[in-house]
Amino acid sequence: MDQAAFEGVRVVELAQWVFVPVAGALLADWGADVVRVERPEGDPYRGLATQGIGTDGGGVNLSVALANRGKRSLAIDLRSEQGRQVLGQLLETADVFLTNFRPGALRRLGLDSDTLTARFPRLVYARGHGYGVRGPGADRPGYDSSAFWAQGGLAHVLTPPERDAPISQRGAMGDRNGAMALAFGIASALLRRERTGRGTVVDVSLLATAMWTLSSDILSALTGQTPRAASGVDAYRNPLVGSYRTKDGRHIQLVFLEPDRYWADFCRLVGREDLVADPRFTDLAARAANRAACVAEIAAIFADRTFAEWKDLLGGIDAPWAPVQAVEELLTDPQVLANDYLGEVTAEGGPSYRLPTGPVQFDEHPPALRRAPEHGEHTESVLLELGYTWEQIGTFAETGVIP
Repeated sequence: MDQAAFEGVRVVELAQWVFVPVAGALLADWGADVVRVERPEGDPYRGLATQGIGTDGGGVNLSVALANRGKRSLAIDLRSEQGRQVLGQLLETADVFLTNFRPGALRRLGLDSDTLTARFPRLVYARGHGYGVRGPGADRPGYDSSAFWAQGGLAHVLTPPERDAPISQRGAMGDRNGAMALAFGIASALLRRERTGRGTVVDVSLLATAMWTLSSDILSALTGQTPRAASGVDAYRNPLVGSYRTKDGRHIQLVFLEPDRYWADFCRLVGREDLVADPRFTDLAARAANRAACVAEIAAIFADRTFAEWKDLLGGIDAPWAPVQAVEELLTDPQVLANDYLGEVTAEGGPSYRLPTGPVQFDEHPPALRRAPEHGEHTESVLLELGYTWEQIGTFAETGVIP
């Protein structure tokens, strides 16, 4: 790609943790100049120990690397008048202001949407939050495990009824899904600005992200039903949609959403042609009426072969299925490798490491990954770009405006 999609777009990011910074990283992937504004003590996410990939990783902080790749870091104290003045000058050069600070904090800093959109009519003002900008929860703090996973319904609907406590989510699931939506909103707002000349306020909440993720269950609830995870034979309303245990304790997921189309071919493939004419299983209605018997037959068939044998055998049917893989198996999955879904970051003078490239590609190519900045790494260069002298920068350091 000769020119990156967001080349020439400047994003000023005043955010911390994961949700909104990942949106900034996605824009940086495709060429935006993302200036990340951090407080002098740094984003608290830099100090988080999690899953052996944060400060507990013993090397590169991969959590921070994924959320902040390709950006520049300006460390400055916005509690000071000089710090707020610097940010104001930086915003004069910006196309997008990206933040997850809460409304009260933004108002105190003079960075609320009304103030900035009046001052900069072409500015795209993008904010990510927990619960939306209106209502009693507008100023509540919200992480993905609270606003997305818990209040958003995922913990409830995914927990099997026999469990006493909700299942736990994986790290930053809502954050990274919300970040994709926010990046899409920003791209749409920039397109709109090209057509109208005016900026837009873009909002994405973790609560709304959860509802969108659970759209099928939301639709079910709107019809008066009570969506909940099913277990046992109740989970197999269509016996050809579900996971089956192999001889060696692994699982294969069948997704035959058109079961009558695939039933005969499947039975012949596995050497059970007798089941094709079995009156209990002749069509979807019969298999549903005799669900327990059908599931038992299929389960017994799967128990006769190993995971590897099933992958080989099912390669002979043109139907949707997949092996249930462990995450570590994705690292060597032929489809992952062939499509460059993992990329390598090579830092001059530093260690190289791999990161997911993200789901979007242009012209069949993923973005070229760049490393995340160290805290405040570009403070001096950004200030010089804004016209400050080395003497003024020295004074900022002496007075604590910059670290």
